[in-house]
Amino acid sequence: MNRLVKTISLIVSVTFFLVACDDAEKTVKKAFLQIGEFTITKVNNDLTLIRDGAGRTLALAPREAPTPEGYEPHMIVRTPVKKVVAYGSFDVATLRVLGVLEETLVGVTSPKEKWFVDDVKNGMESGKIVYLGTSNAIDFERLKQQQPELVLTWDPSIIPMLNDLGIACVITSTPVAMCLNARMSFVKFLAPFFERQKEADEFFERVRSSLADIKERTAGMWPKPEVMWGDMYEKRVLVEPGNAWIGELIVLTQSGYLFEDVYGASCIEISMERFLYSGKDADIYFTYRTPQNGATSKAALAKLNPLMASIKPLGSEGKVYSPLPHYSQSGDKLDEIFTELSAIMHPDLYPGYELRYFQSLPETDPPKEINLHE
Repeated sequence: MNRLVKTISLIVSVTFFLVACDDAEKTVKKAFLQIGEFTITKVNNDLTLIRDGAGRTLALAPREAPTPEGYEPHMIVRTPVKKVVAYGSFDVATLRVLGVLEETLVGVTSPKEKWFVDDVKNGMESGKIVYLGTSNAIDFERLKQQQPELVLTWDPSIIPMLNDLGIACVITSTPVAMCLNARMSFVKFLAPFFERQKEADEFFERVRSSLADIKERTAGMWPKPEVMWGDMYEKRVLVEPGNAWIGELIVLTQSGYLFEDVYGASCIEISMERFLYSGKDADIYFTYRTPQNGATSKAALAKLNPLMASIKPLGSEGKVYSPLPHYSQSGDKLDEIFTELSAIMHPDLYPGYELRYFQSLPETDPPKEINLHE
């Protein structure tokens, strides 16, 4: 009953959000906009204040405007930003949405061979975009040489170093996972840095339209598939909590999310016992692992962690889906990803749909070919 009440409540909330969002935003966005833990306050044409994921306030000012008073130099960002470093693939995808990736991105924390975004790969080949080292081992001398005006990161530990270098920094993650509204609205948070509000609004409308279509298609669907999303590792079990956009989207598609009662950060740790208990009821299981990380078949997953073999989706009665390698870098395609997830949970409503961001795992890996000439 609690799950039913929560589901009805979420659907009502999202319905109100889809219908009334335009009018509400027109009323407040001139002065104040809240996106999850992030806020934007437009003081006047020469000053916009933003609060990032670490609760820090930065002052945004056009390049020709007077210097804002009361802020340290590293807390002032001149707009539009001309050079930016980005840690996360979702931040890079947001730059693509805003149409500024090619002209502004100068540094990333993944090597070229791990990128599937042509603009990034081309920029790294030309030398415009530099690999700065892994996120926990940044080469700050190389970062300084790139002369970024802004660093987008999830790592608050680098703030003191960037302050010393006089480089503004925005924390783009929060201790609590982004809800569905925050995930699709995050582009509006970054838009003022680049003066690309129009592009942000257009993206938001596209994603909102996809949610409206999903809601209409799945209305009244029964029975509801039971879904779980996470993974068991050698010493930890991580899942997507119910307050994350993934959990909320699953519920919106008239499906049951087995970790709906879990609250906290994305990839939150739970007990092995809870994971296995929920797995007995699951019809669909989304693993974090890509094919490159061992998710090639149900049998391969069970071999990685024999305890997982007991969950229903790894048997013949359920389905297991693995994200394809480019999925994590496709945040500019949220509308397509949302639709694909809905199609996975309700394939009868999407006849002929071909997966582009996930793959359904077979029962076993295909037999290896034997080379008789070896």
